[in-house]
Amino acid sequence: MRNLSCVCLLLASMAFGQTSQPPAAPPAGEKAEPGATAPSGPAAPTEAPKAEVAASDPVITLKGFCSDGKQNDACKTVITRAEFDKLVDALQPNMPPAVRRNLANKYTTMLRMATEAEKRGLDKDAKFAETMRFARLQILSLALSHALQEDAGKISDADLNEYYQQNQPAYEKATIAKIFVPHTKQISKQISAKSPATTATKAGMKPAVTATTAPTEAQRKADEAAMQKLSVDLHARLVKGEDPDKLQKEAYVAAGLPGNPPPTASEKVRRNTLPASHKSIMDLKAGEVSDVLPDASGYYIYKIVTKSVLPLEDVKAEIRSTLSSKRYRDSMSSYQNNVEMNDAYFGATQSQIPAPRRGPTPPPEQAEDPD
Repeated sequence: MRNLSCVCLLLASMAFGQTSQPPAAPPAGEKAEPGATAPSGPAAPTEAPKAEVAASDPVITLKGFCSDGKQNDACKTVITRAEFDKLVDALQPNMPPAVRRNLANKYTTMLRMATEAEKRGLDKDAKFAETMRFARLQILSLALSHALQEDAGKISDADLNEYYQQNQPAYEKATIAKIFVPHTKQISKQISAKSPATTATKAGMKPAVTATTAPTEAQRKADEAAMQKLSVDLHARLVKGEDPDKLQKEAYVAAGLPGNPPPTASEKVRRNTLPASHKSIMDLKAGEVSDVLPDASGYYIYKIVTKSVLPLEDVKAEIRSTLSSKRYRDSMSSYQNNVEMNDAYFGATQSQIPAPRRGPTPPPEQAEDPD
């Protein structure tokens, strides 16, 4: 029964595993994609056969096998191109040659095993009927999913234009300058002058280790306040028109960060490429500077250098994908909602499990001293 279930799942996955154009087989000499199933049997061709194969020509011959179950050396089962193409078209039209050969190997094995299973009466088992019922549900639901995806992909030019006009802010692009100021300084205290490392340095020898000490709590708070004040100062200077790259370098020096900072300029920035808390900068006009935006890593300051809207032609494919995905999700939602399950049978869902207590565990209560 387990084998039968696996076979049903295999056929379903091969039939509907790809909703877009199926990938072509890798060119000769190139490696297959990671995770690709290697075909069993002889090496699979990387392109369709050159010779023309007629619909009545045999493409698979099972020697020593007859479908009536009476096996002997004289038996053979022949599958023509028309018969095998019918299976291929049902599972995955335009199936690449390598996948066709893989399917052929699996199909011949299944034919032999299914015939033997019927001889043993396994198809009369109650579990077989239930498994077939479930497999039918699965394949039908996958067929409907495929059909819904095709329906959702039927996007007209009018649909594209309407969505574009209603969502133009999503298609704005900008050239920006971004300044980053860390929350704290990178503090590194050298070991004392009397230490062996310092003595070695004075003697012209390179010390093996440079020791560092962690800042005190008071020092950490003072550094954080200094970096916050610096972010406000850099913001004011950026508003006045000072060079962003110069300001960024000052921030790096003040924070004790090694090396040169990266350039502050970024081109073709869009709202969907920014962190959620920074998306509001796209509401600014060219030449305007954002507020200081704090987050867990530090302070960010943005300046909009230029700003424009991408033309519809440049974003048609993106809009088509967005609309298609939304329509498919909307159509699927009617099949996925309004379900109640018995938690006593299925157990609590992850969202129903209480979150672990945060923070330090309070110490157990001390028993009162009888004295």
